[in-house]
Amino acid sequence: MPKRPLWIAMMLAVGIISAQAETIRVTIDKLVFSPATVGAKVGDTIEWVNKDMFAHTATVKGGWEVMIPPKKSGSLTLKAAGPVDYFCRFHPNMKGRLVVAP
Repeated sequence: MPKRPLWIAMMLAVGIISAQAETIRVTIDKLVFSPATVGAKVGDTIEWVNKDMFAHTATVKGGWEVMIPPKKSGSLTLKAAGPVDYFCRFHPNMKGRLVVAP
């Protein structure tokens, strides 16, 4: 039995078995994305949870946009590695950053 967990750990270490994707939650409260900077990897899902009484967006200039209704959530699965800066189209002072690893 001990050989199986070691075997799986070794496969994960060399990348033969990929790690499971995660859902990472960003809270919106009082016009603030929290945490403001998030580390993630390709395949992870970012879920924005809006606690405010009005709509927000997570918008990348020239890229994607997620609408986040009041008291609801919106999500996006990350498809590319690299840093991504986003903002709320309705409240441009609201800013966030995703640091996406391969």
